[in-house]
Amino acid sequence: MVGTSDLRRPAVLAAETVAVAACYYAAGRLGLLRQLVVEGAVFTPIWPPSGVALACLLLFGLRMWAGIALGALLVIMSLTSLRPLTLVTVMGNTAAPVCAYLMLRRVGFRTDLARLRDGAALVFLGALTAMLISSTVGVGLLVVTDRLATDSFWPVWLAWWVGDAMGVLLVSPVLLLLYTLRSPPPLTRWKEATGLALITLALVPLATHSHISLLFLVYPLLIWGALRFQLAGSILCALLASVMATVAATDEVGPFAELTRVEVMIKLQAFNGTMALTALLLSAVITEQRNTRRSVERACQELVEVLEHLTAGDTPLGRPPKDTGGTPPQGGTGQV
Repeated sequence: MVGTSDLRRPAVLAAETVAVAACYYAAGRLGLLRQLVVEGAVFTPIWPPSGVALACLLLFGLRMWAGIALGALLVIMSLTSLRPLTLVTVMGNTAAPVCAYLMLRRVGFRTDLARLRDGAALVFLGALTAMLISSTVGVGLLVVTDRLATDSFWPVWLAWWVGDAMGVLLVSPVLLLLYTLRSPPPLTRWKEATGLALITLALVPLATHSHISLLFLVYPLLIWGALRFQLAGSILCALLASVMATVAATDEVGPFAELTRVEVMIKLQAFNGTMALTALLLSAVITEQRNTRRSVERACQELVEVLEHLTAGDTPLGRPPKDTGGTPPQGGTGQV
């Protein structure tokens, strides 16, 4: 007889696959709202599905690959007709986050991003290395099918690669943070968080849309968020700044006005990349230092408690204290 759990398992897996595919497709449609054109090819400066895919794999395991593949297929079908070569692009978009997941698991990655090594692994393995697969497969397929000139391979490849990497660096940490969030900060921290949010909402649009180059104003906000709220403060600020900068770049306003399309791409991707690196690595360093300080304080408190117990007047083996005052003992004659 087949158990109830055995019957539920395929149904649960099917539901998870559909949910991941829906999230991937929604993220893809959201990413397609803002596009840039380089060498006749259209790309997105931030590709959120890559971050959604990696976060799902890290949180729920390798079985989520089918949902990622289905979501990638749905996104491609919404843009063009289904062809046999489309499956190659789907394979590339699936293999990239899967390889990122396997490499991160290999190095002992923790989803709370509380260590510097976790932030560095996400940057250099999950984003910069693994996303080489999807960009190479996608742009290579365009060249093979004569939809892209060979001379245009490297500019389009760079744009594709950075877009996928930005999705990992900006979207994956936010999803991991939301999943692992346990309790809200105290009321006093909420006041400071509200102040940081209001200043960010006022300053970031100004920095990204002013004709004067004021993008550097974002970095003090990142530092403030990392120092006071660690990953939650820094990565949310970086995500907002990246979205606003992408809007300004696609509209060719502010610091992106009067630039060629290649120059817009380079400036935008350099800004997004350095900002994401700053947010991730700085928050990881601060969190690691705070955890180390808490461990030292806890060890010191335990040592104090042990010393207080030892000096509380207890004598070893229950023996009475020795008489050192020179008074003769009671009960004897006291005569020689």
